[in-house]
Amino acid sequence: MSPRWELNPDISTGRQVVYDLHVHLVFVTKYRRGALTGAMLARCEEIMRQVCGDFEAELGEFNGEDDHVHLLVHYPPKVQLSKLVNSLKGVSSRLLRKEYGTHVNQYLWGGRLWSGSYFAGSVGGAPISVLRAYIEDQKHPF
Repeated sequence: MSPRWELNPDISTGRQVVYDLHVHLVFVTKYRRGALTGAMLARCEEIMRQVCGDFEAELGEFNGEDDHVHLLVHYPPKVQLSKLVNSLKGVSSRLLRKEYGTHVNQYLWGGRLWSGSYFAGSVGGAPISVLRAYIEDQKHPF
């Protein structure tokens, strides 16, 4: 029988690691202003796919509205999530403001597109109760 990671395309392997790390990210525009248009969201997805690629991560899903975006990212364990987030927000803000500056400036000021905060939630795997039970079962009596 094949190992689980050969049967599941979400499980990736590295030199000394097998992993399945996904994160749900939400970025909100500064002041929660509805500055994003459909064209801007499409361009934002392109930018964020490129940034994820630079980190050897994969943007699995992207969607948004005029004041926020949702991302589902599959990333390797060597990536610091905070650095990925800073790059996603920084690069997309810089390029979207450059390309859509006139429109963005109607809604936002101060050189920032995104709020300083963000949501990050781990995704996938078993519920905590199942993991706790599994770990408990691994204890060896000494």
